[in-house]
Amino acid sequence: MFDRKKPRAPRKRIDSLIGAGTTVSGDIAFSGGLRVDGKVIGKVTTLDNQPGTLVISEQARVDGEVRVSHVVVNGEVSGSLIANDYLELQAKARVNADVAYRMLEMHFGAIVEGKLMHSEPESASIFELRRASGE
Repeated sequence: MFDRKKPRAPRKRIDSLIGAGTTVSGDIAFSGGLRVDGKVIGKVTTLDNQPGTLVISEQARVDGEVRVSHVVVNGEVSGSLIANDYLELQAKARVNADVAYRMLEMHFGAIVEGKLMHSEPESASIFELRRASGE
């Protein structure tokens, strides 16, 4: 009755890759899992706000907003970072913007130059308790 919505399990599979030495200019909407080893200049989201996993590797850079349910960062992000369920900032992560997360794992050495904001699940329901009608 009082259960909070549990986070969706991250996808363990990577479906797409932006390789090292590759630069993508423009917004990216993906499904499943995406690994970035190169550079992205633009917004990175999942299709239709579906659950997805984004991995930003040590040599990668994203210049733009990131809005994905599960995010693992070990590279650089310059833009708002919104992880609807889970965010992991590994030791070489550098985030130059505000960060919103539901669950956070931050390794020693990770740097955030912005605000860290905890957020509740979007579909958290609020309900009113009423007395039983027999009273």
